[in-house]
Amino acid sequence: MALQKTVDTWKLKKWFTVYAPKEFNEAQIAEMPASDESNVIGRNIRVGLSVITNNPSHAYTEVVLKVTDVNGEAAHTRIVRLEQVYSYIRSLVRRYKSVSDGVFNVSTNDGSKEVAKILIITRGRTAHTKLVGIRKEAKVFVEAYFKEKSLKEAIDSIIEGKFQGELGAKVAHVAPISKIEVKKFEVVG
Repeated sequence: MALQKTVDTWKLKKWFTVYAPKEFNEAQIAEMPASDESNVIGRNIRVGLSVITNNPSHAYTEVVLKVTDVNGEAAHTRIVRLEQVYSYIRSLVRRYKSVSDGVFNVSTNDGSKEVAKILIITRGRTAHTKLVGIRKEAKVFVEAYFKEKSLKEAIDSIIEGKFQGELGAKVAHVAPISKIEVKKFEVVG
């Protein structure tokens, strides 16, 4: 009886280099094995934003990227989601502070639809009616803000903190604000 040779499938795989989207200057972020190109397309990659931007202040932000196309052994991606690490969000919420958070469906001027989850923390305990007022003002501002921006501009303003600063200035008259964070910014369509 002849012995059958078994082929190690791991040795047949090729390595594909994954590049960040144009928003991040197409930086090389990872390598992934796959048996062929069709197995790479559609995969999601979770990477710390500080790895892409080389900025340590982005250490608590994660980016989820989806592979959209493969050219040779180069896999190109697009942004699916920006989100804050849970432990960081948990460290912001303290005793004797109040939290107003909201989930807003927004769309940018280039036709893409997103969901923005915003967390607003006040300096001290705040009445429930003021928290509701903060959320209402934030909803109006967020929808108008993103309607004027393209997706790239919106993501850049969130990463740089411009959006959080402008939102803070807009709602500060209702109650003193300690911190505003975008917990999650997800591209839906």
